Amino acid sequence: MNAVKATLVKLVLRLCSLLPLAFARALGRGAAHIYWPFRGRSRRITERNIQVAFPELAPRDQRRLAKRSLGATGELAAEMGHVWLRSPAYITGMILGVSGEQRIRDALQSGRGVIVLAPHLGNWEIIGLHLPTLGSTVSLYEPPNLSALGPMIESARQCTGATLVPTDSRGIARLVKSVRGGNISGILPDQVPSDINSGQNVPFMGIPCFTGTLASKLIRRTGALAVFGVAERVRGGFSVRYEPAEDAVYSDDMSVSLAALNRGIEACVRRCAEQYQWEYKRFRIRPRMGRDIYADL
Repeated sequence: MNAVKATLVKLVLRLCSLLPLAFARALGRGAAHIYWPFRGRSRRITERNIQVAFPELAPRDQRRLAKRSLGATGELAAEMGHVWLRSPAYITGMILGVSGEQRIRDALQSGRGVIVLAPHLGNWEIIGLHLPTLGSTVSLYEPPNLSALGPMIESARQCTGATLVPTDSRGIARLVKSVRGGNISGILPDQVPSDINSGQNVPFMGIPCFTGTLASKLIRRTGALAVFGVAERVRGGFSVRYEPAEDAVYSDDMSVSLAALNRGIEACVRRCAEQYQWEYKRFRIRPRMGRDIYADL
């Protein structure tokens, strides 16, 4: 069954890759529009997350934001054919503007490594493909649930020069060595780890949630410059931004570092909130403290 699913996904990606980017995105928005009235799981989680994250919005505005968010998720899915199956030259051509990259170049020139924190915002795959154009890049890679898609995704993520390493102790050791040597690493800082010993409950959008400690530990171990990276979806392609993390991210106090990490993610999110992956259960708490906000979904 997984092989059949993988074949269908590849077919859809290939078809989307043959469409103009604007048409592919419109197709994704259309699919989300069709999905919306059925009140499926992704819609319910998205609405709950937005209710929690933006209590200042009226219910009508929360629903509007949730609908736009699912539309953006549809765009993300539809544009992945362009990102994963087109040439490196085409991919870099979709990047219509870049800001803040000079601080990365300056750090590398001084011999200091850089850890780029790329939340699930916009199209984070674009960040991983752009970083190797700035310097040698090593990133963690975990194979997808549909294993048959693994070779395609792995090849795509390395097409501009990145090196992928597994998310085990040896892979992390290689990443640390690379960053200590003055290179770049990209990290997704807002994944909720499955291991209860790999995170802490700290605020995000004013709500305590389980936040992984990996990024903060790597920053501390390597002495790297910490920068947030976002590839915002814009007409015709993407606008890439690199913004410095707060000084508190470098704190030896893990709670202080993680709180600063989440404030940085929040600042990125608030600039294009509809493009964040709100269908993900970001506000999970481990161990549970009080009511599970997703219990009735």
